[in-house]
Amino acid sequence: MGVQSNQIFVNLPVKDLNRSIEFYKQIGYEFNPQFTDEKATCMIIGENIYAMLLVQPFFQSFTKKELPDPNETTGVIIALSTESREQVNEIVDKAVAAGGKEVSEPHDQGFMYYRSYQDPDGHYWEIMYMESHAVND
Repeated sequence: MGVQSNQIFVNLPVKDLNRSIEFYKQIGYEFNPQFTDEKATCMIIGENIYAMLLVQPFFQSFTKKELPDPNETTGVIIALSTESREQVNEIVDKAVAAGGKEVSEPHDQGFMYYRSYQDPDGHYWEIMYMESHAVND
């Protein structure tokens, strides 16, 4: 996995790296062992999209700012698109079954459908499907 342009790496602090890895494995994500140790792992979300899960003390070494508690405040919503409404439901249902928390009722706007969950650390994930004509019009 060489670094190329147009890749995104979202860095998230986690309290328990092994718990986070197991949670995301249950949803279906894979991890790059080349970038995994006791302090961090690289979760593969999609082509050119990765989440770096960093234990909080390691994450803190990259910033002088205080880390917010994602269970108390929302600093970011990570929105990921899928190929179908069914896939939205499948991902969020797996997240809830793995210990995540659904944060709202499903939203159906006709051309767009989404559901949201919080992971065990409180990070807010929105899984969505948007019909192609809505994007291309």
